[in-house]
Amino acid sequence: MAARTLGLGGQSHVIGSFAGLQIAEAGAIGTDLVNRTLAETSLRQRFGVGIVGVWDRGEFTIATAETCLRESSMLLLAGSTDQLGAFDAAYVTDSPTAKKAVIIGGGRVGRAVGHAFAAQGIEFAIVEQLPERQRDGVRYVIGDAADRLVLEEAGINDAGAVLITTHDDNVNVYLTRYCRGLRPDARIVSRSRLDRNVSTLYRAGADAVLSYAGTGSGEIWNHFRGDETLLVAHGLNVFRTPIPLELAGATLAEAHVHRRTQCNVVAVEFAGSIQGNPDAHAPLPAEGELVLVGTDLAEARFSEVFPHARRRPLFGRVRR
Repeated sequence: MAARTLGLGGQSHVIGSFAGLQIAEAGAIGTDLVNRTLAETSLRQRFGVGIVGVWDRGEFTIATAETCLRESSMLLLAGSTDQLGAFDAAYVTDSPTAKKAVIIGGGRVGRAVGHAFAAQGIEFAIVEQLPERQRDGVRYVIGDAADRLVLEEAGINDAGAVLITTHDDNVNVYLTRYCRGLRPDARIVSRSRLDRNVSTLYRAGADAVLSYAGTGSGEIWNHFRGDETLLVAHGLNVFRTPIPLELAGATLAEAHVHRRTQCNVVAVEFAGSIQGNPDAHAPLPAEGELVLVGTDLAEARFSEVFPHARRRPLFGRVRR
């Protein structure tokens, strides 16, 4: 949950690595990226980073030149450490809200998020109803999170992020809607105990929702399939596949992979080296691999459109 609130103020935050690329999120809020299309930002040309897609209040869209960024947009980037560093140098802002957060719920989840924030230098307060849950060295505000004065004492007016961590999904839905009304510009991340409530929390105004089942299955999936697929979020994967026979020697501009499959090419791997943000007019090598991003449906569509792209065995590599 802490990781999903970082990346504010133009700062990229790595959420995973795959095939030699760093996969990171970065918020548009507070930067001059807002109200501009990706074509106008020229991020690929300027920094070499690949623009995988854009999150906006739980909705993910594959990046296109016409994609317009809003204050609530979170960019999903792919690139090397140096490329992401160049992006940060251009867009990191001094906004004080990017370093402040409010955590609602002082149970195990809330305390764990607090530990993660402390390690990152994020200033935070925990709102908790039960005084006996207080711990030394952490700022607590004791009271009901449904009370506006309590939230204001915790610093909600100046916070860039609000994390809602109670164990009751109904309470989380209510608090998500309430906090969204108080802070329409803040990033709100909510916990969900049951998968069926994830969509409800997004409708209530959450920017990101993490459920026990979704988070747990994602960690297990990435552990065992880390060489083949990175599960970025529920239903969204970064995956690799051999270049289809019919695309060998063709260019990405000619292949129209996105139009035909709704997958976006992030990189091309050949002879042990990987080229992020690949040249759309360079011929694809016959023995190379593509690194792509897409939903589960898009990945299945890719396999239908390009049946000669044979994926490697599921557990074909030994992890050390």
